[in-house]
Amino acid sequence: MSDGTGGRDTPAFVSGSPRDVAVIGAGMIGLSTAWFLQEAGADVTVYERRHVGSGASWGNAGWLTPGLTAPLPEPAVLRYGLRAVLSARSPVYLPLRADRELWRFLASFAANSTVRRWRRGMTAYVALNERCLEAFDVLAAGGVSAATKQAKPFLACFTRERDSRALVTELERIRDAGQDVAFRPVTGWRIRSLEPALTDRVHAAVQIFGQRYLHPPQFLRSLAEAVRARGGRIIEGGDVTGVQPGPADVGVVCRSRQQHRHDTVIVATGAVFGELAAPFGVRQPVQAGRGYSFSVPVTRMPGGPLYFPVQRVACTPLDGRLRVAGMMEFRGPADALDPRRISAIAEAVRPLLAGVDLDDRRDEWVGSRPCTPDGLPLIGKTAAPRVFVAGGHGMWGIALGPITGQLIAQTVLKGEAPPELAPFDPLR
Repeated sequence: MSDGTGGRDTPAFVSGSPRDVAVIGAGMIGLSTAWFLQEAGADVTVYERRHVGSGASWGNAGWLTPGLTAPLPEPAVLRYGLRAVLSARSPVYLPLRADRELWRFLASFAANSTVRRWRRGMTAYVALNERCLEAFDVLAAGGVSAATKQAKPFLACFTRERDSRALVTELERIRDAGQDVAFRPVTGWRIRSLEPALTDRVHAAVQIFGQRYLHPPQFLRSLAEAVRARGGRIIEGGDVTGVQPGPADVGVVCRSRQQHRHDTVIVATGAVFGELAAPFGVRQPVQAGRGYSFSVPVTRMPGGPLYFPVQRVACTPLDGRLRVAGMMEFRGPADALDPRRISAIAEAVRPLLAGVDLDDRRDEWVGSRPCTPDGLPLIGKTAAPRVFVAGGHGMWGIALGPITGQLIAQTVLKGEAPPELAPFDPLR
């Protein structure tokens, strides 16, 4: 097959490379991994417990924003305060419950929310961020038909100019870490000249250049079709309950008690990642950080994505409606949707958007982002020679899915991890 990359870090077979590879999980990361494995000629089977893109990928805001992709633990988290996170209307919500693992995760998350650790994590992200959009271009050149769109404009919006300074400072820190990000503050009438869908309650904004967005369900369907068109098998309803490495291959055990043998297995199962990965030396916990979204009609569609950092709400034009997404809720992945969270998102942006009917909501959704306590994903080889993992991307699974798939495919097929993946070692 053509490499589609101009020869840059193209996955390729070496002596002893696995030919029959299983990927567990059909979200953005799992399907991207499958596609890049196929690009090198591997036979791929994807197992998905429900259906394509049914996890956190489906209701995502769809942002491809390397200018904002950074570790979630940061000093601002510590300033947020326990009282705030215990409020059901807070953008970050922590229901009180007796869950030892959750509290251990949160203690580690807080320990990582320092300037020094954030800088170290941000430096690690730069290597992925600078190539993440290029990986989408490789997919497009290789036949994935769903498009990515330029975010013109991409605006982060604030009711007070002083609140915008925190984002400017953060962007400067991201740039200082080596990330190429261009931005400019905007105030007054210039904001509404850029985006008439904003009300006069928005007094300051930061315009960020060079970002993109996509329609998550459409893109996932297109990516799955491309994998199938190349001969890949996607087994929907294939609920994998265990992975059993053997001396020459790996068994994938499904809830139906069927077992399938493959040369190599890659676990990319989102928020339930730890259930399959932990037996193979992956000690970092992966916690469900649940996000909510819905879509609403508009009389004037915004020209591009809108971000409300104080409210922690993201708005994206998708299919003639505006997708409104946000919140970070630490609950179990299987817990029911909490309607209070949907209402809180709607009320948070109601004064800031003009011509948006926030009461005519469709596609109300909750999904679990896979979060790690240090804010860095887990990508690479486990303690079992034929078992690899790719997960724990937090809010950035859509944006970093293709570059993750490209790099993990290279790791599997060439037998060595590229240097970009060193900070994301699953055994750290």
